[in-house]
Amino acid sequence: MKNFQDKVAVITGAGAGIGRALALELARSGARLALSGRDLTNVSETAALCEKEGATARAFRLDVTDRAAFYAHAEEVRAAFGPANLLVNNAGVSLTATVEELTWEDFEWIVNINFWGVMHGTKAFLPQVIASGDGHIANVSSMFGLAACPSQGAYNATKFGIRGFTDALRQEMKIAGHPVGVSSVHPGMVKTEIAWKARAGGERDRDALAANFDRLAKTTAEDAAKIILRGIRKDKAKILVGADARVIDLLPRLFGSGYQRIITAQMKNEVN
Repeated sequence: MKNFQDKVAVITGAGAGIGRALALELARSGARLALSGRDLTNVSETAALCEKEGATARAFRLDVTDRAAFYAHAEEVRAAFGPANLLVNNAGVSLTATVEELTWEDFEWIVNINFWGVMHGTKAFLPQVIASGDGHIANVSSMFGLAACPSQGAYNATKFGIRGFTDALRQEMKIAGHPVGVSSVHPGMVKTEIAWKARAGGERDRDALAANFDRLAKTTAEDAAKIILRGIRKDKAKILVGADARVIDLLPRLFGSGYQRIITAQMKNEVN
């Protein structure tokens, strides 16, 4: 997919953050947009902003954990726009908790949104993306889908899962000869509201964690969107977003499993 002019682009988690920034960049590139999220008010705001850029955009309420709803959404998009060319499975949440602190409720919450949301979206839209004749699927993982980090075990599990699933899908599309590119997207810390909407286990102060995230995050959502779309145009298998993501990607490649000692030492220093 070398350009997005007149392409049908589907974005989940489009109410804010990277999802909204992607929608606006695609609007400026001439795409037709099917935007979804749990909060229809926020997604409608994104659609209105895209229309101001001259794009055709429609907002949909969607719970990505609901498989039947995702399949119904795929049919809504087909009816409204024709087959989808581009799917960005962007919806996701964050959770900070050690395995000891982790409750089953929180574990199921993050797996249902982060992991199953991507599976549902990919399966529901894949036939359309193949049929479009010029398609791409981008699944948003994380820099913590490249290396594990203490207190991020549940988040790591979902993001590593997305990475493995996406890499396999990319290979399958090439073997089958389908006109579909596939990318695994790995953002580092991006200035969005994700940390403020996160959950925290044990006695952790969620607001303090979010404030620290904001302090460390150097990449804007707008820059993230530009990097992601540039990677899609180039059909990159792995799209790294931000200098921190590039560093995290490098650690296991340089040190193998020894990267864990480096991260463990760093986390001990922060705790102390």
